[in-house]
Amino acid sequence: MKNELELKDLYDGFRDAKTIKAYAQIIKEDALKLGRDINIMEVCGGHTHTIMKYGIPQLLPSNIKFIHGPGCPVCIMPKERIDNAYILSMQENVILVTLGDMIKVPGSKASLQDARAKGADVRFVYSPMDCIKIANENPDKRVVFFAIGFETTTPMTAALLQTIIKQDIKNICLHINHVTVPEVMRELIDSRDEHVDSYNHKIDAFLGPSHVSVISGSKIYEEFPKHYKKPVVVAGFEPVDVMQAISMIVKQFVENRCELEIEYKRLVSYDGNIKAQDLMSKYFTKEMFKWRGLGNIPESGLELKSEFSKYNAKVIYKEVLPLEEKEDHKLCICGDILRGIASPPDCTIFGTACKPTKPVGSCMVSSEGACAAYYKYGNLI
Repeated sequence: MKNELELKDLYDGFRDAKTIKAYAQIIKEDALKLGRDINIMEVCGGHTHTIMKYGIPQLLPSNIKFIHGPGCPVCIMPKERIDNAYILSMQENVILVTLGDMIKVPGSKASLQDARAKGADVRFVYSPMDCIKIANENPDKRVVFFAIGFETTTPMTAALLQTIIKQDIKNICLHINHVTVPEVMRELIDSRDEHVDSYNHKIDAFLGPSHVSVISGSKIYEEFPKHYKKPVVVAGFEPVDVMQAISMIVKQFVENRCELEIEYKRLVSYDGNIKAQDLMSKYFTKEMFKWRGLGNIPESGLELKSEFSKYNAKVIYKEVLPLEEKEDHKLCICGDILRGIASPPDCTIFGTACKPTKPVGSCMVSSEGACAAYYKYGNLI
């Protein structure tokens, strides 16, 4: 009980209204010195939800603006990969296992929720290691783990594969859909330099993802202040974390600095979790990945190395998995929202035809999606 109270006190401290207001005042005073707008992209969907839930834009001066990024692993999944999951779930003697938010995402055929309604055995888990128990309880079926996520969840998938090999489990295979953060940040900067004329869409600085950085370390963002002249501050998810990180970004502009900094020092280091990184390197190789709304980004995806192909669902089921690309719904602007060149209210079907109970696009489905954040905290319910 004492530990629970101590933990509550700790989190209450990171949500303290007086501290949040104090940072708001510091940011306001510094922002007045700038005489210009600062457009900050929060790469991670968890930050988007914190920003919306605690009304942070309303606390800040008008020249501090947010651009919502593509840091939601469910939202960035293209329809053809969701179709892969649906098709795999409908195969005979298959148990399709994935993370919870994937269940409702609509593909071009249907969602995994629809597959379940048709009799498919689709299960969601909190840990990939739950696949071991499911496989042991169902020796006559094949468990297909549809793996998603950024660097945060990739080591857990690697640990699952390592256990499968060590225990010689023959009825589990993996469909890998892991992606990495630096490549998409680079793409977002480069694409704006080429295609976006509006100053409002220019990225001036980044709030670096927290959980990703616990694994990868802050070192993966070094190129952005050095080569792109974009400050990066790695921030935690609590409102005080976000406010402090924004203050650190604004301070850099006031002092004419451009640096990589860590606000989330209680968990993030420069080097990150070396053991987790080694585990990822052992089993995965870099490849092209098609991001919803952003297209093909080189070296931004991960795939199993060829020596582990007998565990690769894409190899095992290559005869039934389609290769053609699928377009999004014509009225859905998830792609523009993921690029940060549109906000959820810009969408004509936001909050009407597209709601969490009946989502048209992936940004409304995921608990980290920008549309879900705006719907939940934007006085629409």
